[in-house]
Amino acid sequence: MGRGKIEIKRIENSSNRQVTYSKRRNGIMKKAKEISVLCDAQVSVIIFASSGKMHEFCTPSTTLVDMLDQYHKLSGKRLWDAKHEHLDNEIHRIKKENDSMQIELRHLKGEDISTLNHKELMVLEEALENGMSVLKSKQMEFVRMIRKHNEMIVEENQNLQFKLRQLHLDGMDENVLETGQGVYDHHHHHHDHNAAVAAAGVADYEAQMPFAFRVQPMQPNLQERF
Repeated sequence: MGRGKIEIKRIENSSNRQVTYSKRRNGIMKKAKEISVLCDAQVSVIIFASSGKMHEFCTPSTTLVDMLDQYHKLSGKRLWDAKHEHLDNEIHRIKKENDSMQIELRHLKGEDISTLNHKELMVLEEALENGMSVLKSKQMEFVRMIRKHNEMIVEENQNLQFKLRQLHLDGMDENVLETGQGVYDHHHHHHDHNAAVAAAGVADYEAQMPFAFRVQPMQPNLQERF
């Protein structure tokens, strides 16, 4: 059995509508490609989805703008308003200026200058000399900036070295004071120790002496008592 005839009207269900759109869009694009190849026809198709997304196909041997221009000539209908025509003229003007600048750039590089006359060569020479003057000025400015930066670095380095020397000298002064106090304390302690040792030696010597040789306290004359 063949498929039943589908009524052509808006599909209310959004999911079914999206599926049908994708299938029919792909079918239209396929048919456009086939007729372009099989029949050597110039075909252009533009489809906008309800979401605003665009899908297009154009015969590879041409462009959409060319086909629109051809349509305009054959149909006599104006597809461009005054604003679009102004934009189109502006695009052409910018393209011409770009081409002119590309030619001038090649001349400044020393390319394609064989066709220039004497006056054009003089203008080119003057432009190159002005460019060299500006370049040298920028180079000198850059060199001055580098020198100034280096001088600042050297000055900062000298300040740091000075601070380091001051810290080193302050540290040496503290060490000298601490060392002098240590020497004094050591000498004083050594002197006290020697005195203590001497006193102990004398006491020990006296303890070992015979009784007769020991120093006795002074006694009154015994003869005077009798």
